[in-house]
Amino acid sequence: MRTNKLILTSLFIACGLLLPLAFHTFGMGGRTFLPMHIPVFMGGMLLGSFPGFIIGALTPLLSCLLTGMPPLIPSLPMMIVELALFGLVAGFMYHEKHQNIYLSLVSAMIAGRLGAAFVLMLFSDMLGIHLHPLTYVAATFMTGIAGVIFQLVFIPILVKRLEKIVSSEVIK
Repeated sequence: MRTNKLILTSLFIACGLLLPLAFHTFGMGGRTFLPMHIPVFMGGMLLGSFPGFIIGALTPLLSCLLTGMPPLIPSLPMMIVELALFGLVAGFMYHEKHQNIYLSLVSAMIAGRLGAAFVLMLFSDMLGIHLHPLTYVAATFMTGIAGVIFQLVFIPILVKRLEKIVSSEVIK
């Protein structure tokens, strides 16, 4: 990974750590507005699948270590897989395959949530969550519907505005 891309990857991780803190400071719940997801989707779309995967995997891990959120058990393992898949799929579809931004975003959302369901299916006893994986996905989706709508409205706008900067020869 080139130096500039590495710096931008680090910047998106930092945003993924700071946005949830800002939301919590103003009393806006992370489970409702999903602020950690925003830099992951954007990083994947702007930088590609590998940086998106790294942003998605490291952001919840570092947040857990630095702030205690998400909690190590039960949320962290599912969030690492979910967010890593968000960044990977968004980056692959939008940045590398040049698919429609909304198709890329929705596909990444679905892939990430299915990944979280898979982790739950494999480790439900260890995680202490005794829900059917699809019930868990539906519940988390409904809790975060405001965040999903926010993401569908604002991420495409932000990505389109930042694309010109990130795609310049200086960044490549």
